[in-house]
Amino acid sequence: MKNVPAANSAPPAICFDQELIERYDGRGPRYTSYPTALQFSERLGEAEYRANALNSNAGGAPLSLYVHIPFCHSLCYYCGCNKIVTRNQARVERYMEMLHKEIRMQSELFDRSRQTRQLHFGGGTPTYLDNDQMDELMAALRTAFNFDESDEREFSIEVDPRTVDADGIRYLTDLGFNRLSLGIQDFDPTVQEAVNRMQSYEEVSRLVNEARAANFKSISFDLIYGLPHQNVASFDTTLDRVIGLRPDRLAVYNYAHLPERFKGQRMINADDIPPPSTKLDILHHTIDRLSESGYLYIGMDHFALPEDDLVLARGDGTLQRNFQGYSTHGECDLIGLGVSSISSIGNVYAQNAVTTMEYETLIEDGHLPIKKGIAVDDDDLLRADVIQALMCYDRLDFGAFDAIHGTDFREYFKSELERMNPLAGDDLIELDAGGINITPKGRLLLRSIAMVFDRHMAEVDTDKRFSRAI
Repeated sequence: MKNVPAANSAPPAICFDQELIERYDGRGPRYTSYPTALQFSERLGEAEYRANALNSNAGGAPLSLYVHIPFCHSLCYYCGCNKIVTRNQARVERYMEMLHKEIRMQSELFDRSRQTRQLHFGGGTPTYLDNDQMDELMAALRTAFNFDESDEREFSIEVDPRTVDADGIRYLTDLGFNRLSLGIQDFDPTVQEAVNRMQSYEEVSRLVNEARAANFKSISFDLIYGLPHQNVASFDTTLDRVIGLRPDRLAVYNYAHLPERFKGQRMINADDIPPPSTKLDILHHTIDRLSESGYLYIGMDHFALPEDDLVLARGDGTLQRNFQGYSTHGECDLIGLGVSSISSIGNVYAQNAVTTMEYETLIEDGHLPIKKGIAVDDDDLLRADVIQALMCYDRLDFGAFDAIHGTDFREYFKSELERMNPLAGDDLIELDAGGINITPKGRLLLRSIAMVFDRHMAEVDTDKRFSRAI
């Protein structure tokens, strides 16, 4: 569903109300899908996925590919991603062999006429691969799928600045990538040492200059607040440098310290982590600095310059949230390739095996490595569209929703609307006969607002499974 705002409308302002943030800052999903991955089960497997993928060809939607490269040379202590720290090339080569087989098997399910408009390499560290491995992987993808080679394509790759030099940036351009995401986190050396990720501002600056010279369409930075030894003053220095480099997009994530789930985080001294009040101060200051510097808050950690495609997509109704966060091209079916990757085809989500051993064994035995998923029912489709509209556009128009879905929104979601009255009373939303509008005070609490429409929340222990909203 496209809950389309006025053409080219910019995101509204943010009002940082600390009392409301502290009161509503509970734990909940990030809604990169609805239902979330916690509702996936092994009741949906390879056979159901294959049938759904084949049926999707009748619609002819374009494709988006996500490729997971799990390998890293060293461990960043904060990281909660599915990664493998290794220098064992035999292990890498076996994984790549199985990944190539999965690419071929997946491509057999989709009509060649369906153009691949988006490609994203994530990790781990995709630039862990050497040039020969990257050449072979891109050749395999181009052979298997019908790539859009026009300037309208969005081919992005996550880059650890420590793994790429100027020649490497130009090489990525030659492969067809036109969007770059750099993992920065923080430029402060004390913070970097505490999380085992040392990289200088100078090397990042050189890479940004090379990327611009190579005509990359977009450059994005990832930052994290709440890491050990951070405070407002130290993070302000990082923001000075970031703003000076002027990336097109920024993702500013809250560090969730979960050492019981992520072993690497046990290397972080919990006493060095800033208290919640300091984290809020850092976030508040970051929002102010970025807003003053011309960045617009898209939602859920994401900022972009006014001319960025995320802002334009918000205006024309093609903004979406998926497993990479906010993205454009909401019309695409998403094929996840590699260990733990998630596909979204039509009304089905399907996730690959999350360990490389099981992933490789399934493929070697001739199976797609689908381990679990969910077929979304009609009720979930309605709720997914409500959540998507609120998360992407800060509003939902009842009349437009009913015209698309043939529903009576106020009757169907009567109990949810009643539960929204306290949110309206606290000025997080405006609720009237025409729809729901999220206010500047509510924009930082999108997760808490969207959770009202999540019928699965009662089944989940949110304290154990989710990070805090802020």
